[in-house]
Formats: sequence, structure tokens, C-alpha cells
Amino acid sequence: MKVLANDGLDQSGIDALTEKGFEVITTKVPQESLLDYINQHQIRAVLVRSATQVRKDIIDNCPSLEIIGRGGVGMDNIDVDYAREKGIHVINTPSASSESVAELVFAHLFSGARFLQDSNRKMPLVGDTEFASLKKAYAAGIELKGKTIGIIGMGRIGQEVAKIALGLGMRVIAADNMIGKASIKVTFYNKQFINVDIETEPLDAVLKHSDFITLHVPAQKDGYMIGKSQFEMMKSGVAIVNCSRGGVIDEAALIEALDSGKVRFAGLDVFINEPTPAKEIITHSKISVTPHTGAATLEAQDRIGLSLAEQISSILQIQ
Repeated sequence: MKVLANDGLDQSGIDALTEKGFEVITTKVPQESLLDYINQHQIRAVLVRSATQVRKDIIDNCPSLEIIGRGGVGMDNIDVDYAREKGIHVINTPSASSESVAELVFAHLFSGARFLQDSNRKMPLVGDTEFASLKKAYAAGIELKGKTIGIIGMGRIGQEVAKIALGLGMRVIAADNMIGKASIKVTFYNKQFINVDIETEPLDAVLKHSDFITLHVPAQKDGYMIGKSQFEMMKSGVAIVNCSRGGVIDEAALIEALDSGKVRFAGLDVFINEPTPAKEIITHSKISVTPHTGAATLEAQDRIGLSLAEQISSILQIQ
């Protein structure tokens, strides 16, 4: 029984599947060759991350395919409903990378709050000759403690963000059309914990009252969630982070807001034109950027691999 991990799979997942008798193939098959490869090798499960697309053409023309797995949360690169209508199991790992994404949110927040995205570019170039001027330029950093963070989307990742924010002493507000109240349990190293209930609010209220905004929502089908009118609602000097999906924020409106000073800084892990993001976005001095690495920690990939292996074994009834 063959499993194609087309966008890679952590060794823990490979080992777990191999122990169950699966042959795990990690060859990267180009998108245009994927259909033929699945049929030629009689692949029963194909595992992807965000790069590989599994659309109707593959679903309709690969009779050996029984499982489509996504190593992560969002499945907008898979025709999920159509696959399930055709009797194919579609699985993902919704909780495996939540902590990793949440920590990246704060990596961007801390970077922007202390100008790290710009100082890390300039210090190697002129730090030895313009040290004093750089020190002055980066002297107006801000702290996160005591500030209000607005979380848009209070699913698993949003709730992990809330836990970290509460631990930092931040005020947490949130917006979510599907969740009215989230009960957040913040657990400490010594097994002590606190419980905090967060009532969600209308999106406009979160936009107006937040010092920092972080987005944890699916890809948008009908325009941007954050565009020019939403930026106008925000506080002057707000900061915004998007580690969810490209296209949630209007990037042109973001640049305008950054250049005007309305937005203090932004952190982006996702972009409209992945994998070729706009040059003006990735080079902007007020934007901290990462190449869609929210789930890219060793710990998360280990959890993802084990979760996918367990689900595949269960579906195909391999004990």
C-alpha cells in the first residue's frame, strides 16, 4: 500500500506508516504529472501541505486514491466536498500546528515592536559606521504588556494566541461569527493554570479598540476582510499580523496605511501572490516577513506526521 507525501512528511510519520506496512514515497511530483504518477504507482493516499493542489481532475481520474491528507489546517488547495462526495476520505491535522503558528504571531509582534525587521537588515550593512544613528532610529520601541490585542478568528490557533497574550499581561478581545465565547485555559510549567472566558465582539469593535490585530481566518471568497475602510476604523499606530491566508488583507491598502503612519507595522507569513509575493511588500521597512512558515517547527511537523499516520491507519484499518 503506497502513500505519496508530495510536499514532504516528518520522519516520525514515515516511520509510523512504515511500521504498519505502508510504502511511503516522498518524491516531489510536479503538479502537471501528479495524476499520471498516482495511477502509475497505484497510490492509495496522497499527503500535501499548501503547495500541491488536489482538484477534480485528480479526484475523478485516480481510482486507486482513497485518502487525501493535508498536513496542516486549511484545505483550500483541495476540493474537499467534491472528494467526499466521491467517497474519498479527506483528513487534516487541525490542532498539530496551532502552537507553532501562535508563537510565530508573537515573533512578528515582538519584531515589529522593536524594529527588528529593519535593524536586522541595516545593522550588517552600516552598523559599524552608523551605530549611533541606528540606535536613535530604533529608540521608540513599544511593549506588548498592558496593550489590547484583537484576535479575529477564535478557533484553535486564535485561542493559542490568546493564551500567550494573557501570559504576557495583554488585554484580549476577539471577533468570530461562529464562536460566542471561548474558554481559555492558560497552563504554566508547574501545572498551575488559570481559566479566562473571552466573549467575542463584532468585528468593527475589535478593529476600533485594538492596539495589535492578528488574523486567523480561512481564505476569503468575496474580497478582502481587511481593506481600506477597515484600516480607517483602526487606531492610529495599530499593528497587524496575518499568519492565516494570503488575500485576507488588501496589500495595497496595507502599504498605504503603513506609509501614512496609520499602521505602525505589519507582520506577514502569507501573501496574495504566493510563491511570488509582491516586491514592495517583502522589502517594506515596516513589514516583518516570513515565507509561510507558521507550521514549520520540528515539534509541529512531528505532531503532523504522527497524526496523519494514525488517521490513515485507522481509515484503512491497519492495526
